Amino acid sequence: MEKISGAEAMMRSLEYAGVDTLFGYPGGAIMPTYDALYDHRNTLNHILVRHEQAAVHAAQGYARVSGKTGVCIVTSGPGAMNTITGIADAMIDSTPLVVICGQVGAGLLGTDAFQEVDVVGVTQPITKWNYQIRRAEDIAWAVARAFYIAGSGRPGPVVLDFTKNAQTAKIDYEPQKVDFIRSYNPDPQPEAGVCEKAARMINESVKPFMLVGQGVELADAGQELVELCEKAQIPFATTFLGLSAAPSDHSLNMGRLGMHGNLAPNVMTNQCDLLIAVGMRFDDRVTGNLKAYAKQAKIIHFEIDPSEINKNVKVDLPVLGNCKNTLAMVIPYVEKAEHRAWIDGFKPYQEKEYNKVIAAALHPTSGPLLMGEVVRKVSEASHNEAVMVTDVGQNQMFACRYFKFSKPHSVVTSGGCGTMGFGIPAAIGATFGAPDRTVCMFCGDGGFQMTIQELGTIMEQQCPVKMILLNNNYLGNVRQWQYMFFDKRYSFTPMLNPDYEKIAEGYGIPCRTVVAREDLDEAIREMLDTKGPYILQCAIKEEENILPMTPPGGNVDEMLLEVR
Repeated sequence: MEKISGAEAMMRSLEYAGVDTLFGYPGGAIMPTYDALYDHRNTLNHILVRHEQAAVHAAQGYARVSGKTGVCIVTSGPGAMNTITGIADAMIDSTPLVVICGQVGAGLLGTDAFQEVDVVGVTQPITKWNYQIRRAEDIAWAVARAFYIAGSGRPGPVVLDFTKNAQTAKIDYEPQKVDFIRSYNPDPQPEAGVCEKAARMINESVKPFMLVGQGVELADAGQELVELCEKAQIPFATTFLGLSAAPSDHSLNMGRLGMHGNLAPNVMTNQCDLLIAVGMRFDDRVTGNLKAYAKQAKIIHFEIDPSEINKNVKVDLPVLGNCKNTLAMVIPYVEKAEHRAWIDGFKPYQEKEYNKVIAAALHPTSGPLLMGEVVRKVSEASHNEAVMVTDVGQNQMFACRYFKFSKPHSVVTSGGCGTMGFGIPAAIGATFGAPDRTVCMFCGDGGFQMTIQELGTIMEQQCPVKMILLNNNYLGNVRQWQYMFFDKRYSFTPMLNPDYEKIAEGYGIPCRTVVAREDLDEAIREMLDTKGPYILQCAIKEEENILPMTPPGGNVDEMLLEVR
């Protein structure tokens, strides 16, 4: 058997794992691996980012839309440390990643060698698994195990810390496959009879309500979800990350849950008699004040991760397992039902929200452009079929409220971590994960500047990202909280912005600025018709607020429809 270097073994192991795209940035401690990558350019498409944080976010965007495990590769020390935010983001949002970090040679570990950092120690709390590869003989096993853990069960990030001596040593290489780990059960099975019991609870319910999380997307369980809801006529609402689990225009889809969600599903959460949570973790932004959350209801929780059961909300019936399987097991036992009066009960709240908030947000007749109208027009112009990527802040809240979805795997946003700077690199990754789809990225002027250097990556790769810059000259979300809860003391939230058109020109990216409402439709058409990347800067009303809103710590059924 031909002896090869550990670096070459890493390349072959990645290929054996089915990797076709990886995002990264070279450096001293990972240089042997990059040298090996040079000979694999035809099979491993490496995207050179401009900052290591962007490598992780791009891998996240790739993973979210493709259903595959995202991969990034960086050097030791500062290179590895720059990935920490993205790794934590992937952990809390259940995104499958394998992050490969260079490391000093094993003989130098613990000596404070140049660019040495304890990557394993730092990343242990924010990964599903991490491992330091000190011997080239362990590469095939470690890579196979990493991909198995990252992509199975509840997905998440894995870090491989790759010492330099392991990269250069010569070994006999044989690929390995890992599909079982004794201490790891990624596919728990529901207890006997639990699915029948869940069906009985549904059949006995008069006012059932379903909460749909990202777990439905991760399990590709959208069809099972819709089939169950249609059979039993169960209205449902989604979390941030579950937005595209079912079509936005489905008659049973009541909108989005949470602090800036829709009024009707939040109010009706505290009126239902049965709450059915599927693939969601009862995040505080969804539940609000736990002491007043759904106390009148029995609760069923379909969940693959046992640690989430009874963590935040005590449930009456946990249904452990992959929700694609468990929902399918429940459907035959569920009786057809109507629940017409219950479903009609959502309408007054929907009408109230439309009249108080939505009509003005989508159909203004005068004044500056509003975020909601821009988002909805982009959505409609792309036939509600685009991948929506957001940064974090008001742009994110407005985008998730007013963008509409007709296809699964269409939402790429930073949910649990709320990472500003996520948008541009995540959108880059999404263009490689779904090359046949339009990718529309909404970003505020604050988040845009956090990873603005990735315009260089877009320029080099000609990534067809449609960037909608919602510029209001503020850190808008923080400003809104200062307006509502800090006596309008705008402490360091006004932004002095650069000339984005000149910046775009420097990167060779077409850019257009829209100020007047009558120019918006034509500008959106120009953006979508342009081959390759495009920046559409919209001059937004400076002190616009995102409503409705549940005040922090408030009850979900006490949403504010206006601020004074």
